[in-house]
Amino acid sequence: MPRPTRRDRAGTFGLVVGLGDLTLEPVDAIVNAANPSLLGGGGVDGAIHAAAGPGLLAVCAGIGGCPPGEARMTGGHRLPARHVIHTVGPVWRGGGAGEDETLACCYRASLRLAEEAGLASVAFPSIATGIYGFPIERASRIALREIRAFLAASRCVRSVKVVTFSERDLAAYRAAEKELAS
Repeated sequence: MPRPTRRDRAGTFGLVVGLGDLTLEPVDAIVNAANPSLLGGGGVDGAIHAAAGPGLLAVCAGIGGCPPGEARMTGGHRLPARHVIHTVGPVWRGGGAGEDETLACCYRASLRLAEEAGLASVAFPSIATGIYGFPIERASRIALREIRAFLAASRCVRSVKVVTFSERDLAAYRAAEKELAS
């Protein structure tokens, strides 16, 4: 069961971390940890493309890609979410190549697109922690810090979920919650 971590100004829970299937989230937008081509791949990217159907691939093919740290938005096609926000995380190169800032930019750019579109709810995966190799402990702290900062100033986005794929990832996010709370 997802645990709330912060109450927003309206008194409802603004940030929830839990274990689940991102493609089943009934939110305004889910975030895709995409590759630069936006044409699908493995992990969460492949799962989103498979669940959304061929229409998502056709739209993504016309976008022309996305550089790391930026985001692009499409429709959700066959997903419960109305939109997919595609963002490209950094490939881990040891931490000295600007990876932290690029990852932070992924969260900020995704949430900014949601805000600009007037969306109220967004669900994220753990960006760049799969095949891109970003250490989950470090990535979870960055993710939660960026999401919390955004929610504190947001006019539209009221609910953000971080949906983890494994118990190990969930544990890392729970540890980051505790660390950031102190």
